[in-house]
Amino acid sequence: MVMTSESLFSSSSVFLTQEIHLESTLQDLPLYSFTVDIEQPGVALTRIFETHPFIPGIILTDQGKFVGIISHRRFLKMLSRPYGRELFLNRSIRLLQRFVSDKLLLLSGNTPILEAAKKAVQRDTEMLYEPIVVRLFPEEYQVLDTQQLLLAQSYLHQLATQLLHEKTQAQLIQTEKLVLLGQMVAGLAHELRNPLNCISGNSKFIQESYETISMVLAAYEQKFPDSGNDIKHLKENLDLEFVKQDFPDLLKSIQVSSERMNQLVSSLRSFSYMDDSCKQETDIHDCLDSTLLILKSRLKMGIEVVKDYDNLPLFPCYPGQLSQVFMNLIANSIDALEEQMKKDWNYSPTICIQTKIKLLSDSDFNSYHHSLSNHEFSLERSDLDETKDYLYIKISDNGLGIPDEIQAKIFDNFFTTKPIGKGTGLGLAISHQIIVEKHGGQLILNSTLGEGTEFEILLPMESQDLSDSE
Repeated sequence: MVMTSESLFSSSSVFLTQEIHLESTLQDLPLYSFTVDIEQPGVALTRIFETHPFIPGIILTDQGKFVGIISHRRFLKMLSRPYGRELFLNRSIRLLQRFVSDKLLLLSGNTPILEAAKKAVQRDTEMLYEPIVVRLFPEEYQVLDTQQLLLAQSYLHQLATQLLHEKTQAQLIQTEKLVLLGQMVAGLAHELRNPLNCISGNSKFIQESYETISMVLAAYEQKFPDSGNDIKHLKENLDLEFVKQDFPDLLKSIQVSSERMNQLVSSLRSFSYMDDSCKQETDIHDCLDSTLLILKSRLKMGIEVVKDYDNLPLFPCYPGQLSQVFMNLIANSIDALEEQMKKDWNYSPTICIQTKIKLLSDSDFNSYHHSLSNHEFSLERSDLDETKDYLYIKISDNGLGIPDEIQAKIFDNFFTTKPIGKGTGLGLAISHQIIVEKHGGQLILNSTLGEGTEFEILLPMESQDLSDSE
């Protein structure tokens, strides 16, 4: 009995017309399902190979069950031996199978192409170009040409190189945009500071001038209580009594607003600080508070911020970069909480920020090692010194949490679950780079679906301060 597939691929480059990508598996490649029972004479194989000279091999079955394959190359080799045609063509294929019963490479149809190619080239030299058996279902086997597999591997390597180049270019463009935006914000903050200082400074002189004028008016009224009907009508028309009561409140609101604007400008200047030539001793709480001030408009939607600040010394770091990390983490928390608020009106969104000096224990190390291994990062004991103090910052929220399958990719470049135009997929990747590479620390994600998400930042404390190092 001979069984053939309905669709036959006769070209080794046919996979190029298929839709394959970096996650493609063997079942996405052209497979051949020619099947012959081993009780058939060997001439049955000859007819198939002559009719379809491009197929790499034929599946062999015994009473419908898979027992092996005979490759086109091995079949021709056996027939070329002395008396090969007489020995194998008129006898059952079972005899031929005994001579070619080498170890087969049997793989599942769900095996990724790159993984399959690696296993294929690790075979012995004699078996290197033998076809591969692909199991699609428990009793369904098909044949894959090794040449097609290697061509697919080459194509995927080219595709990966192209994607990497495109992502690198996109990241460079995004980085350039961020640098220009930082320069623009810094320049804008500088330009705003002068008029704000003018408003803030002059409001004090206006206050003093108002008090002087009020004293003079009071003296006139006391000296000339009967000022005449014209003056009385003028006071009534101008509502002088209301002006005298309202002006101090009006002036006070101007002073409060100018002070708030000065704080916002200072926060923008701190956030956009781009000088990474050396670390600076920084008040971490100022960085956090400046970030919260910049995000204040988004926190007005009913999100409560709980701050648990410990007494921290000045910390040598790159303040602009750390502020960027805080901005990314807190903004992501706000995004998650806003999504939850749309679904539940009775929901009480909360962001908690905790800081302290922490000395790591064995349980801490084991916990961090488990968290990082879940996200495809390795952590050795040499990465965290149990004898050293760490600056510990935890930013958590009570949002929906992050699914496990997304957590594994959360720090990947360009990975985002946000709609197009809202997220670049670079925020957390850059944050991880800043913490790990720039500051020698660790950024650790812990999230439980339905409960919330927390990011823990561990920054090693310097053994000496900057003044000592200088």
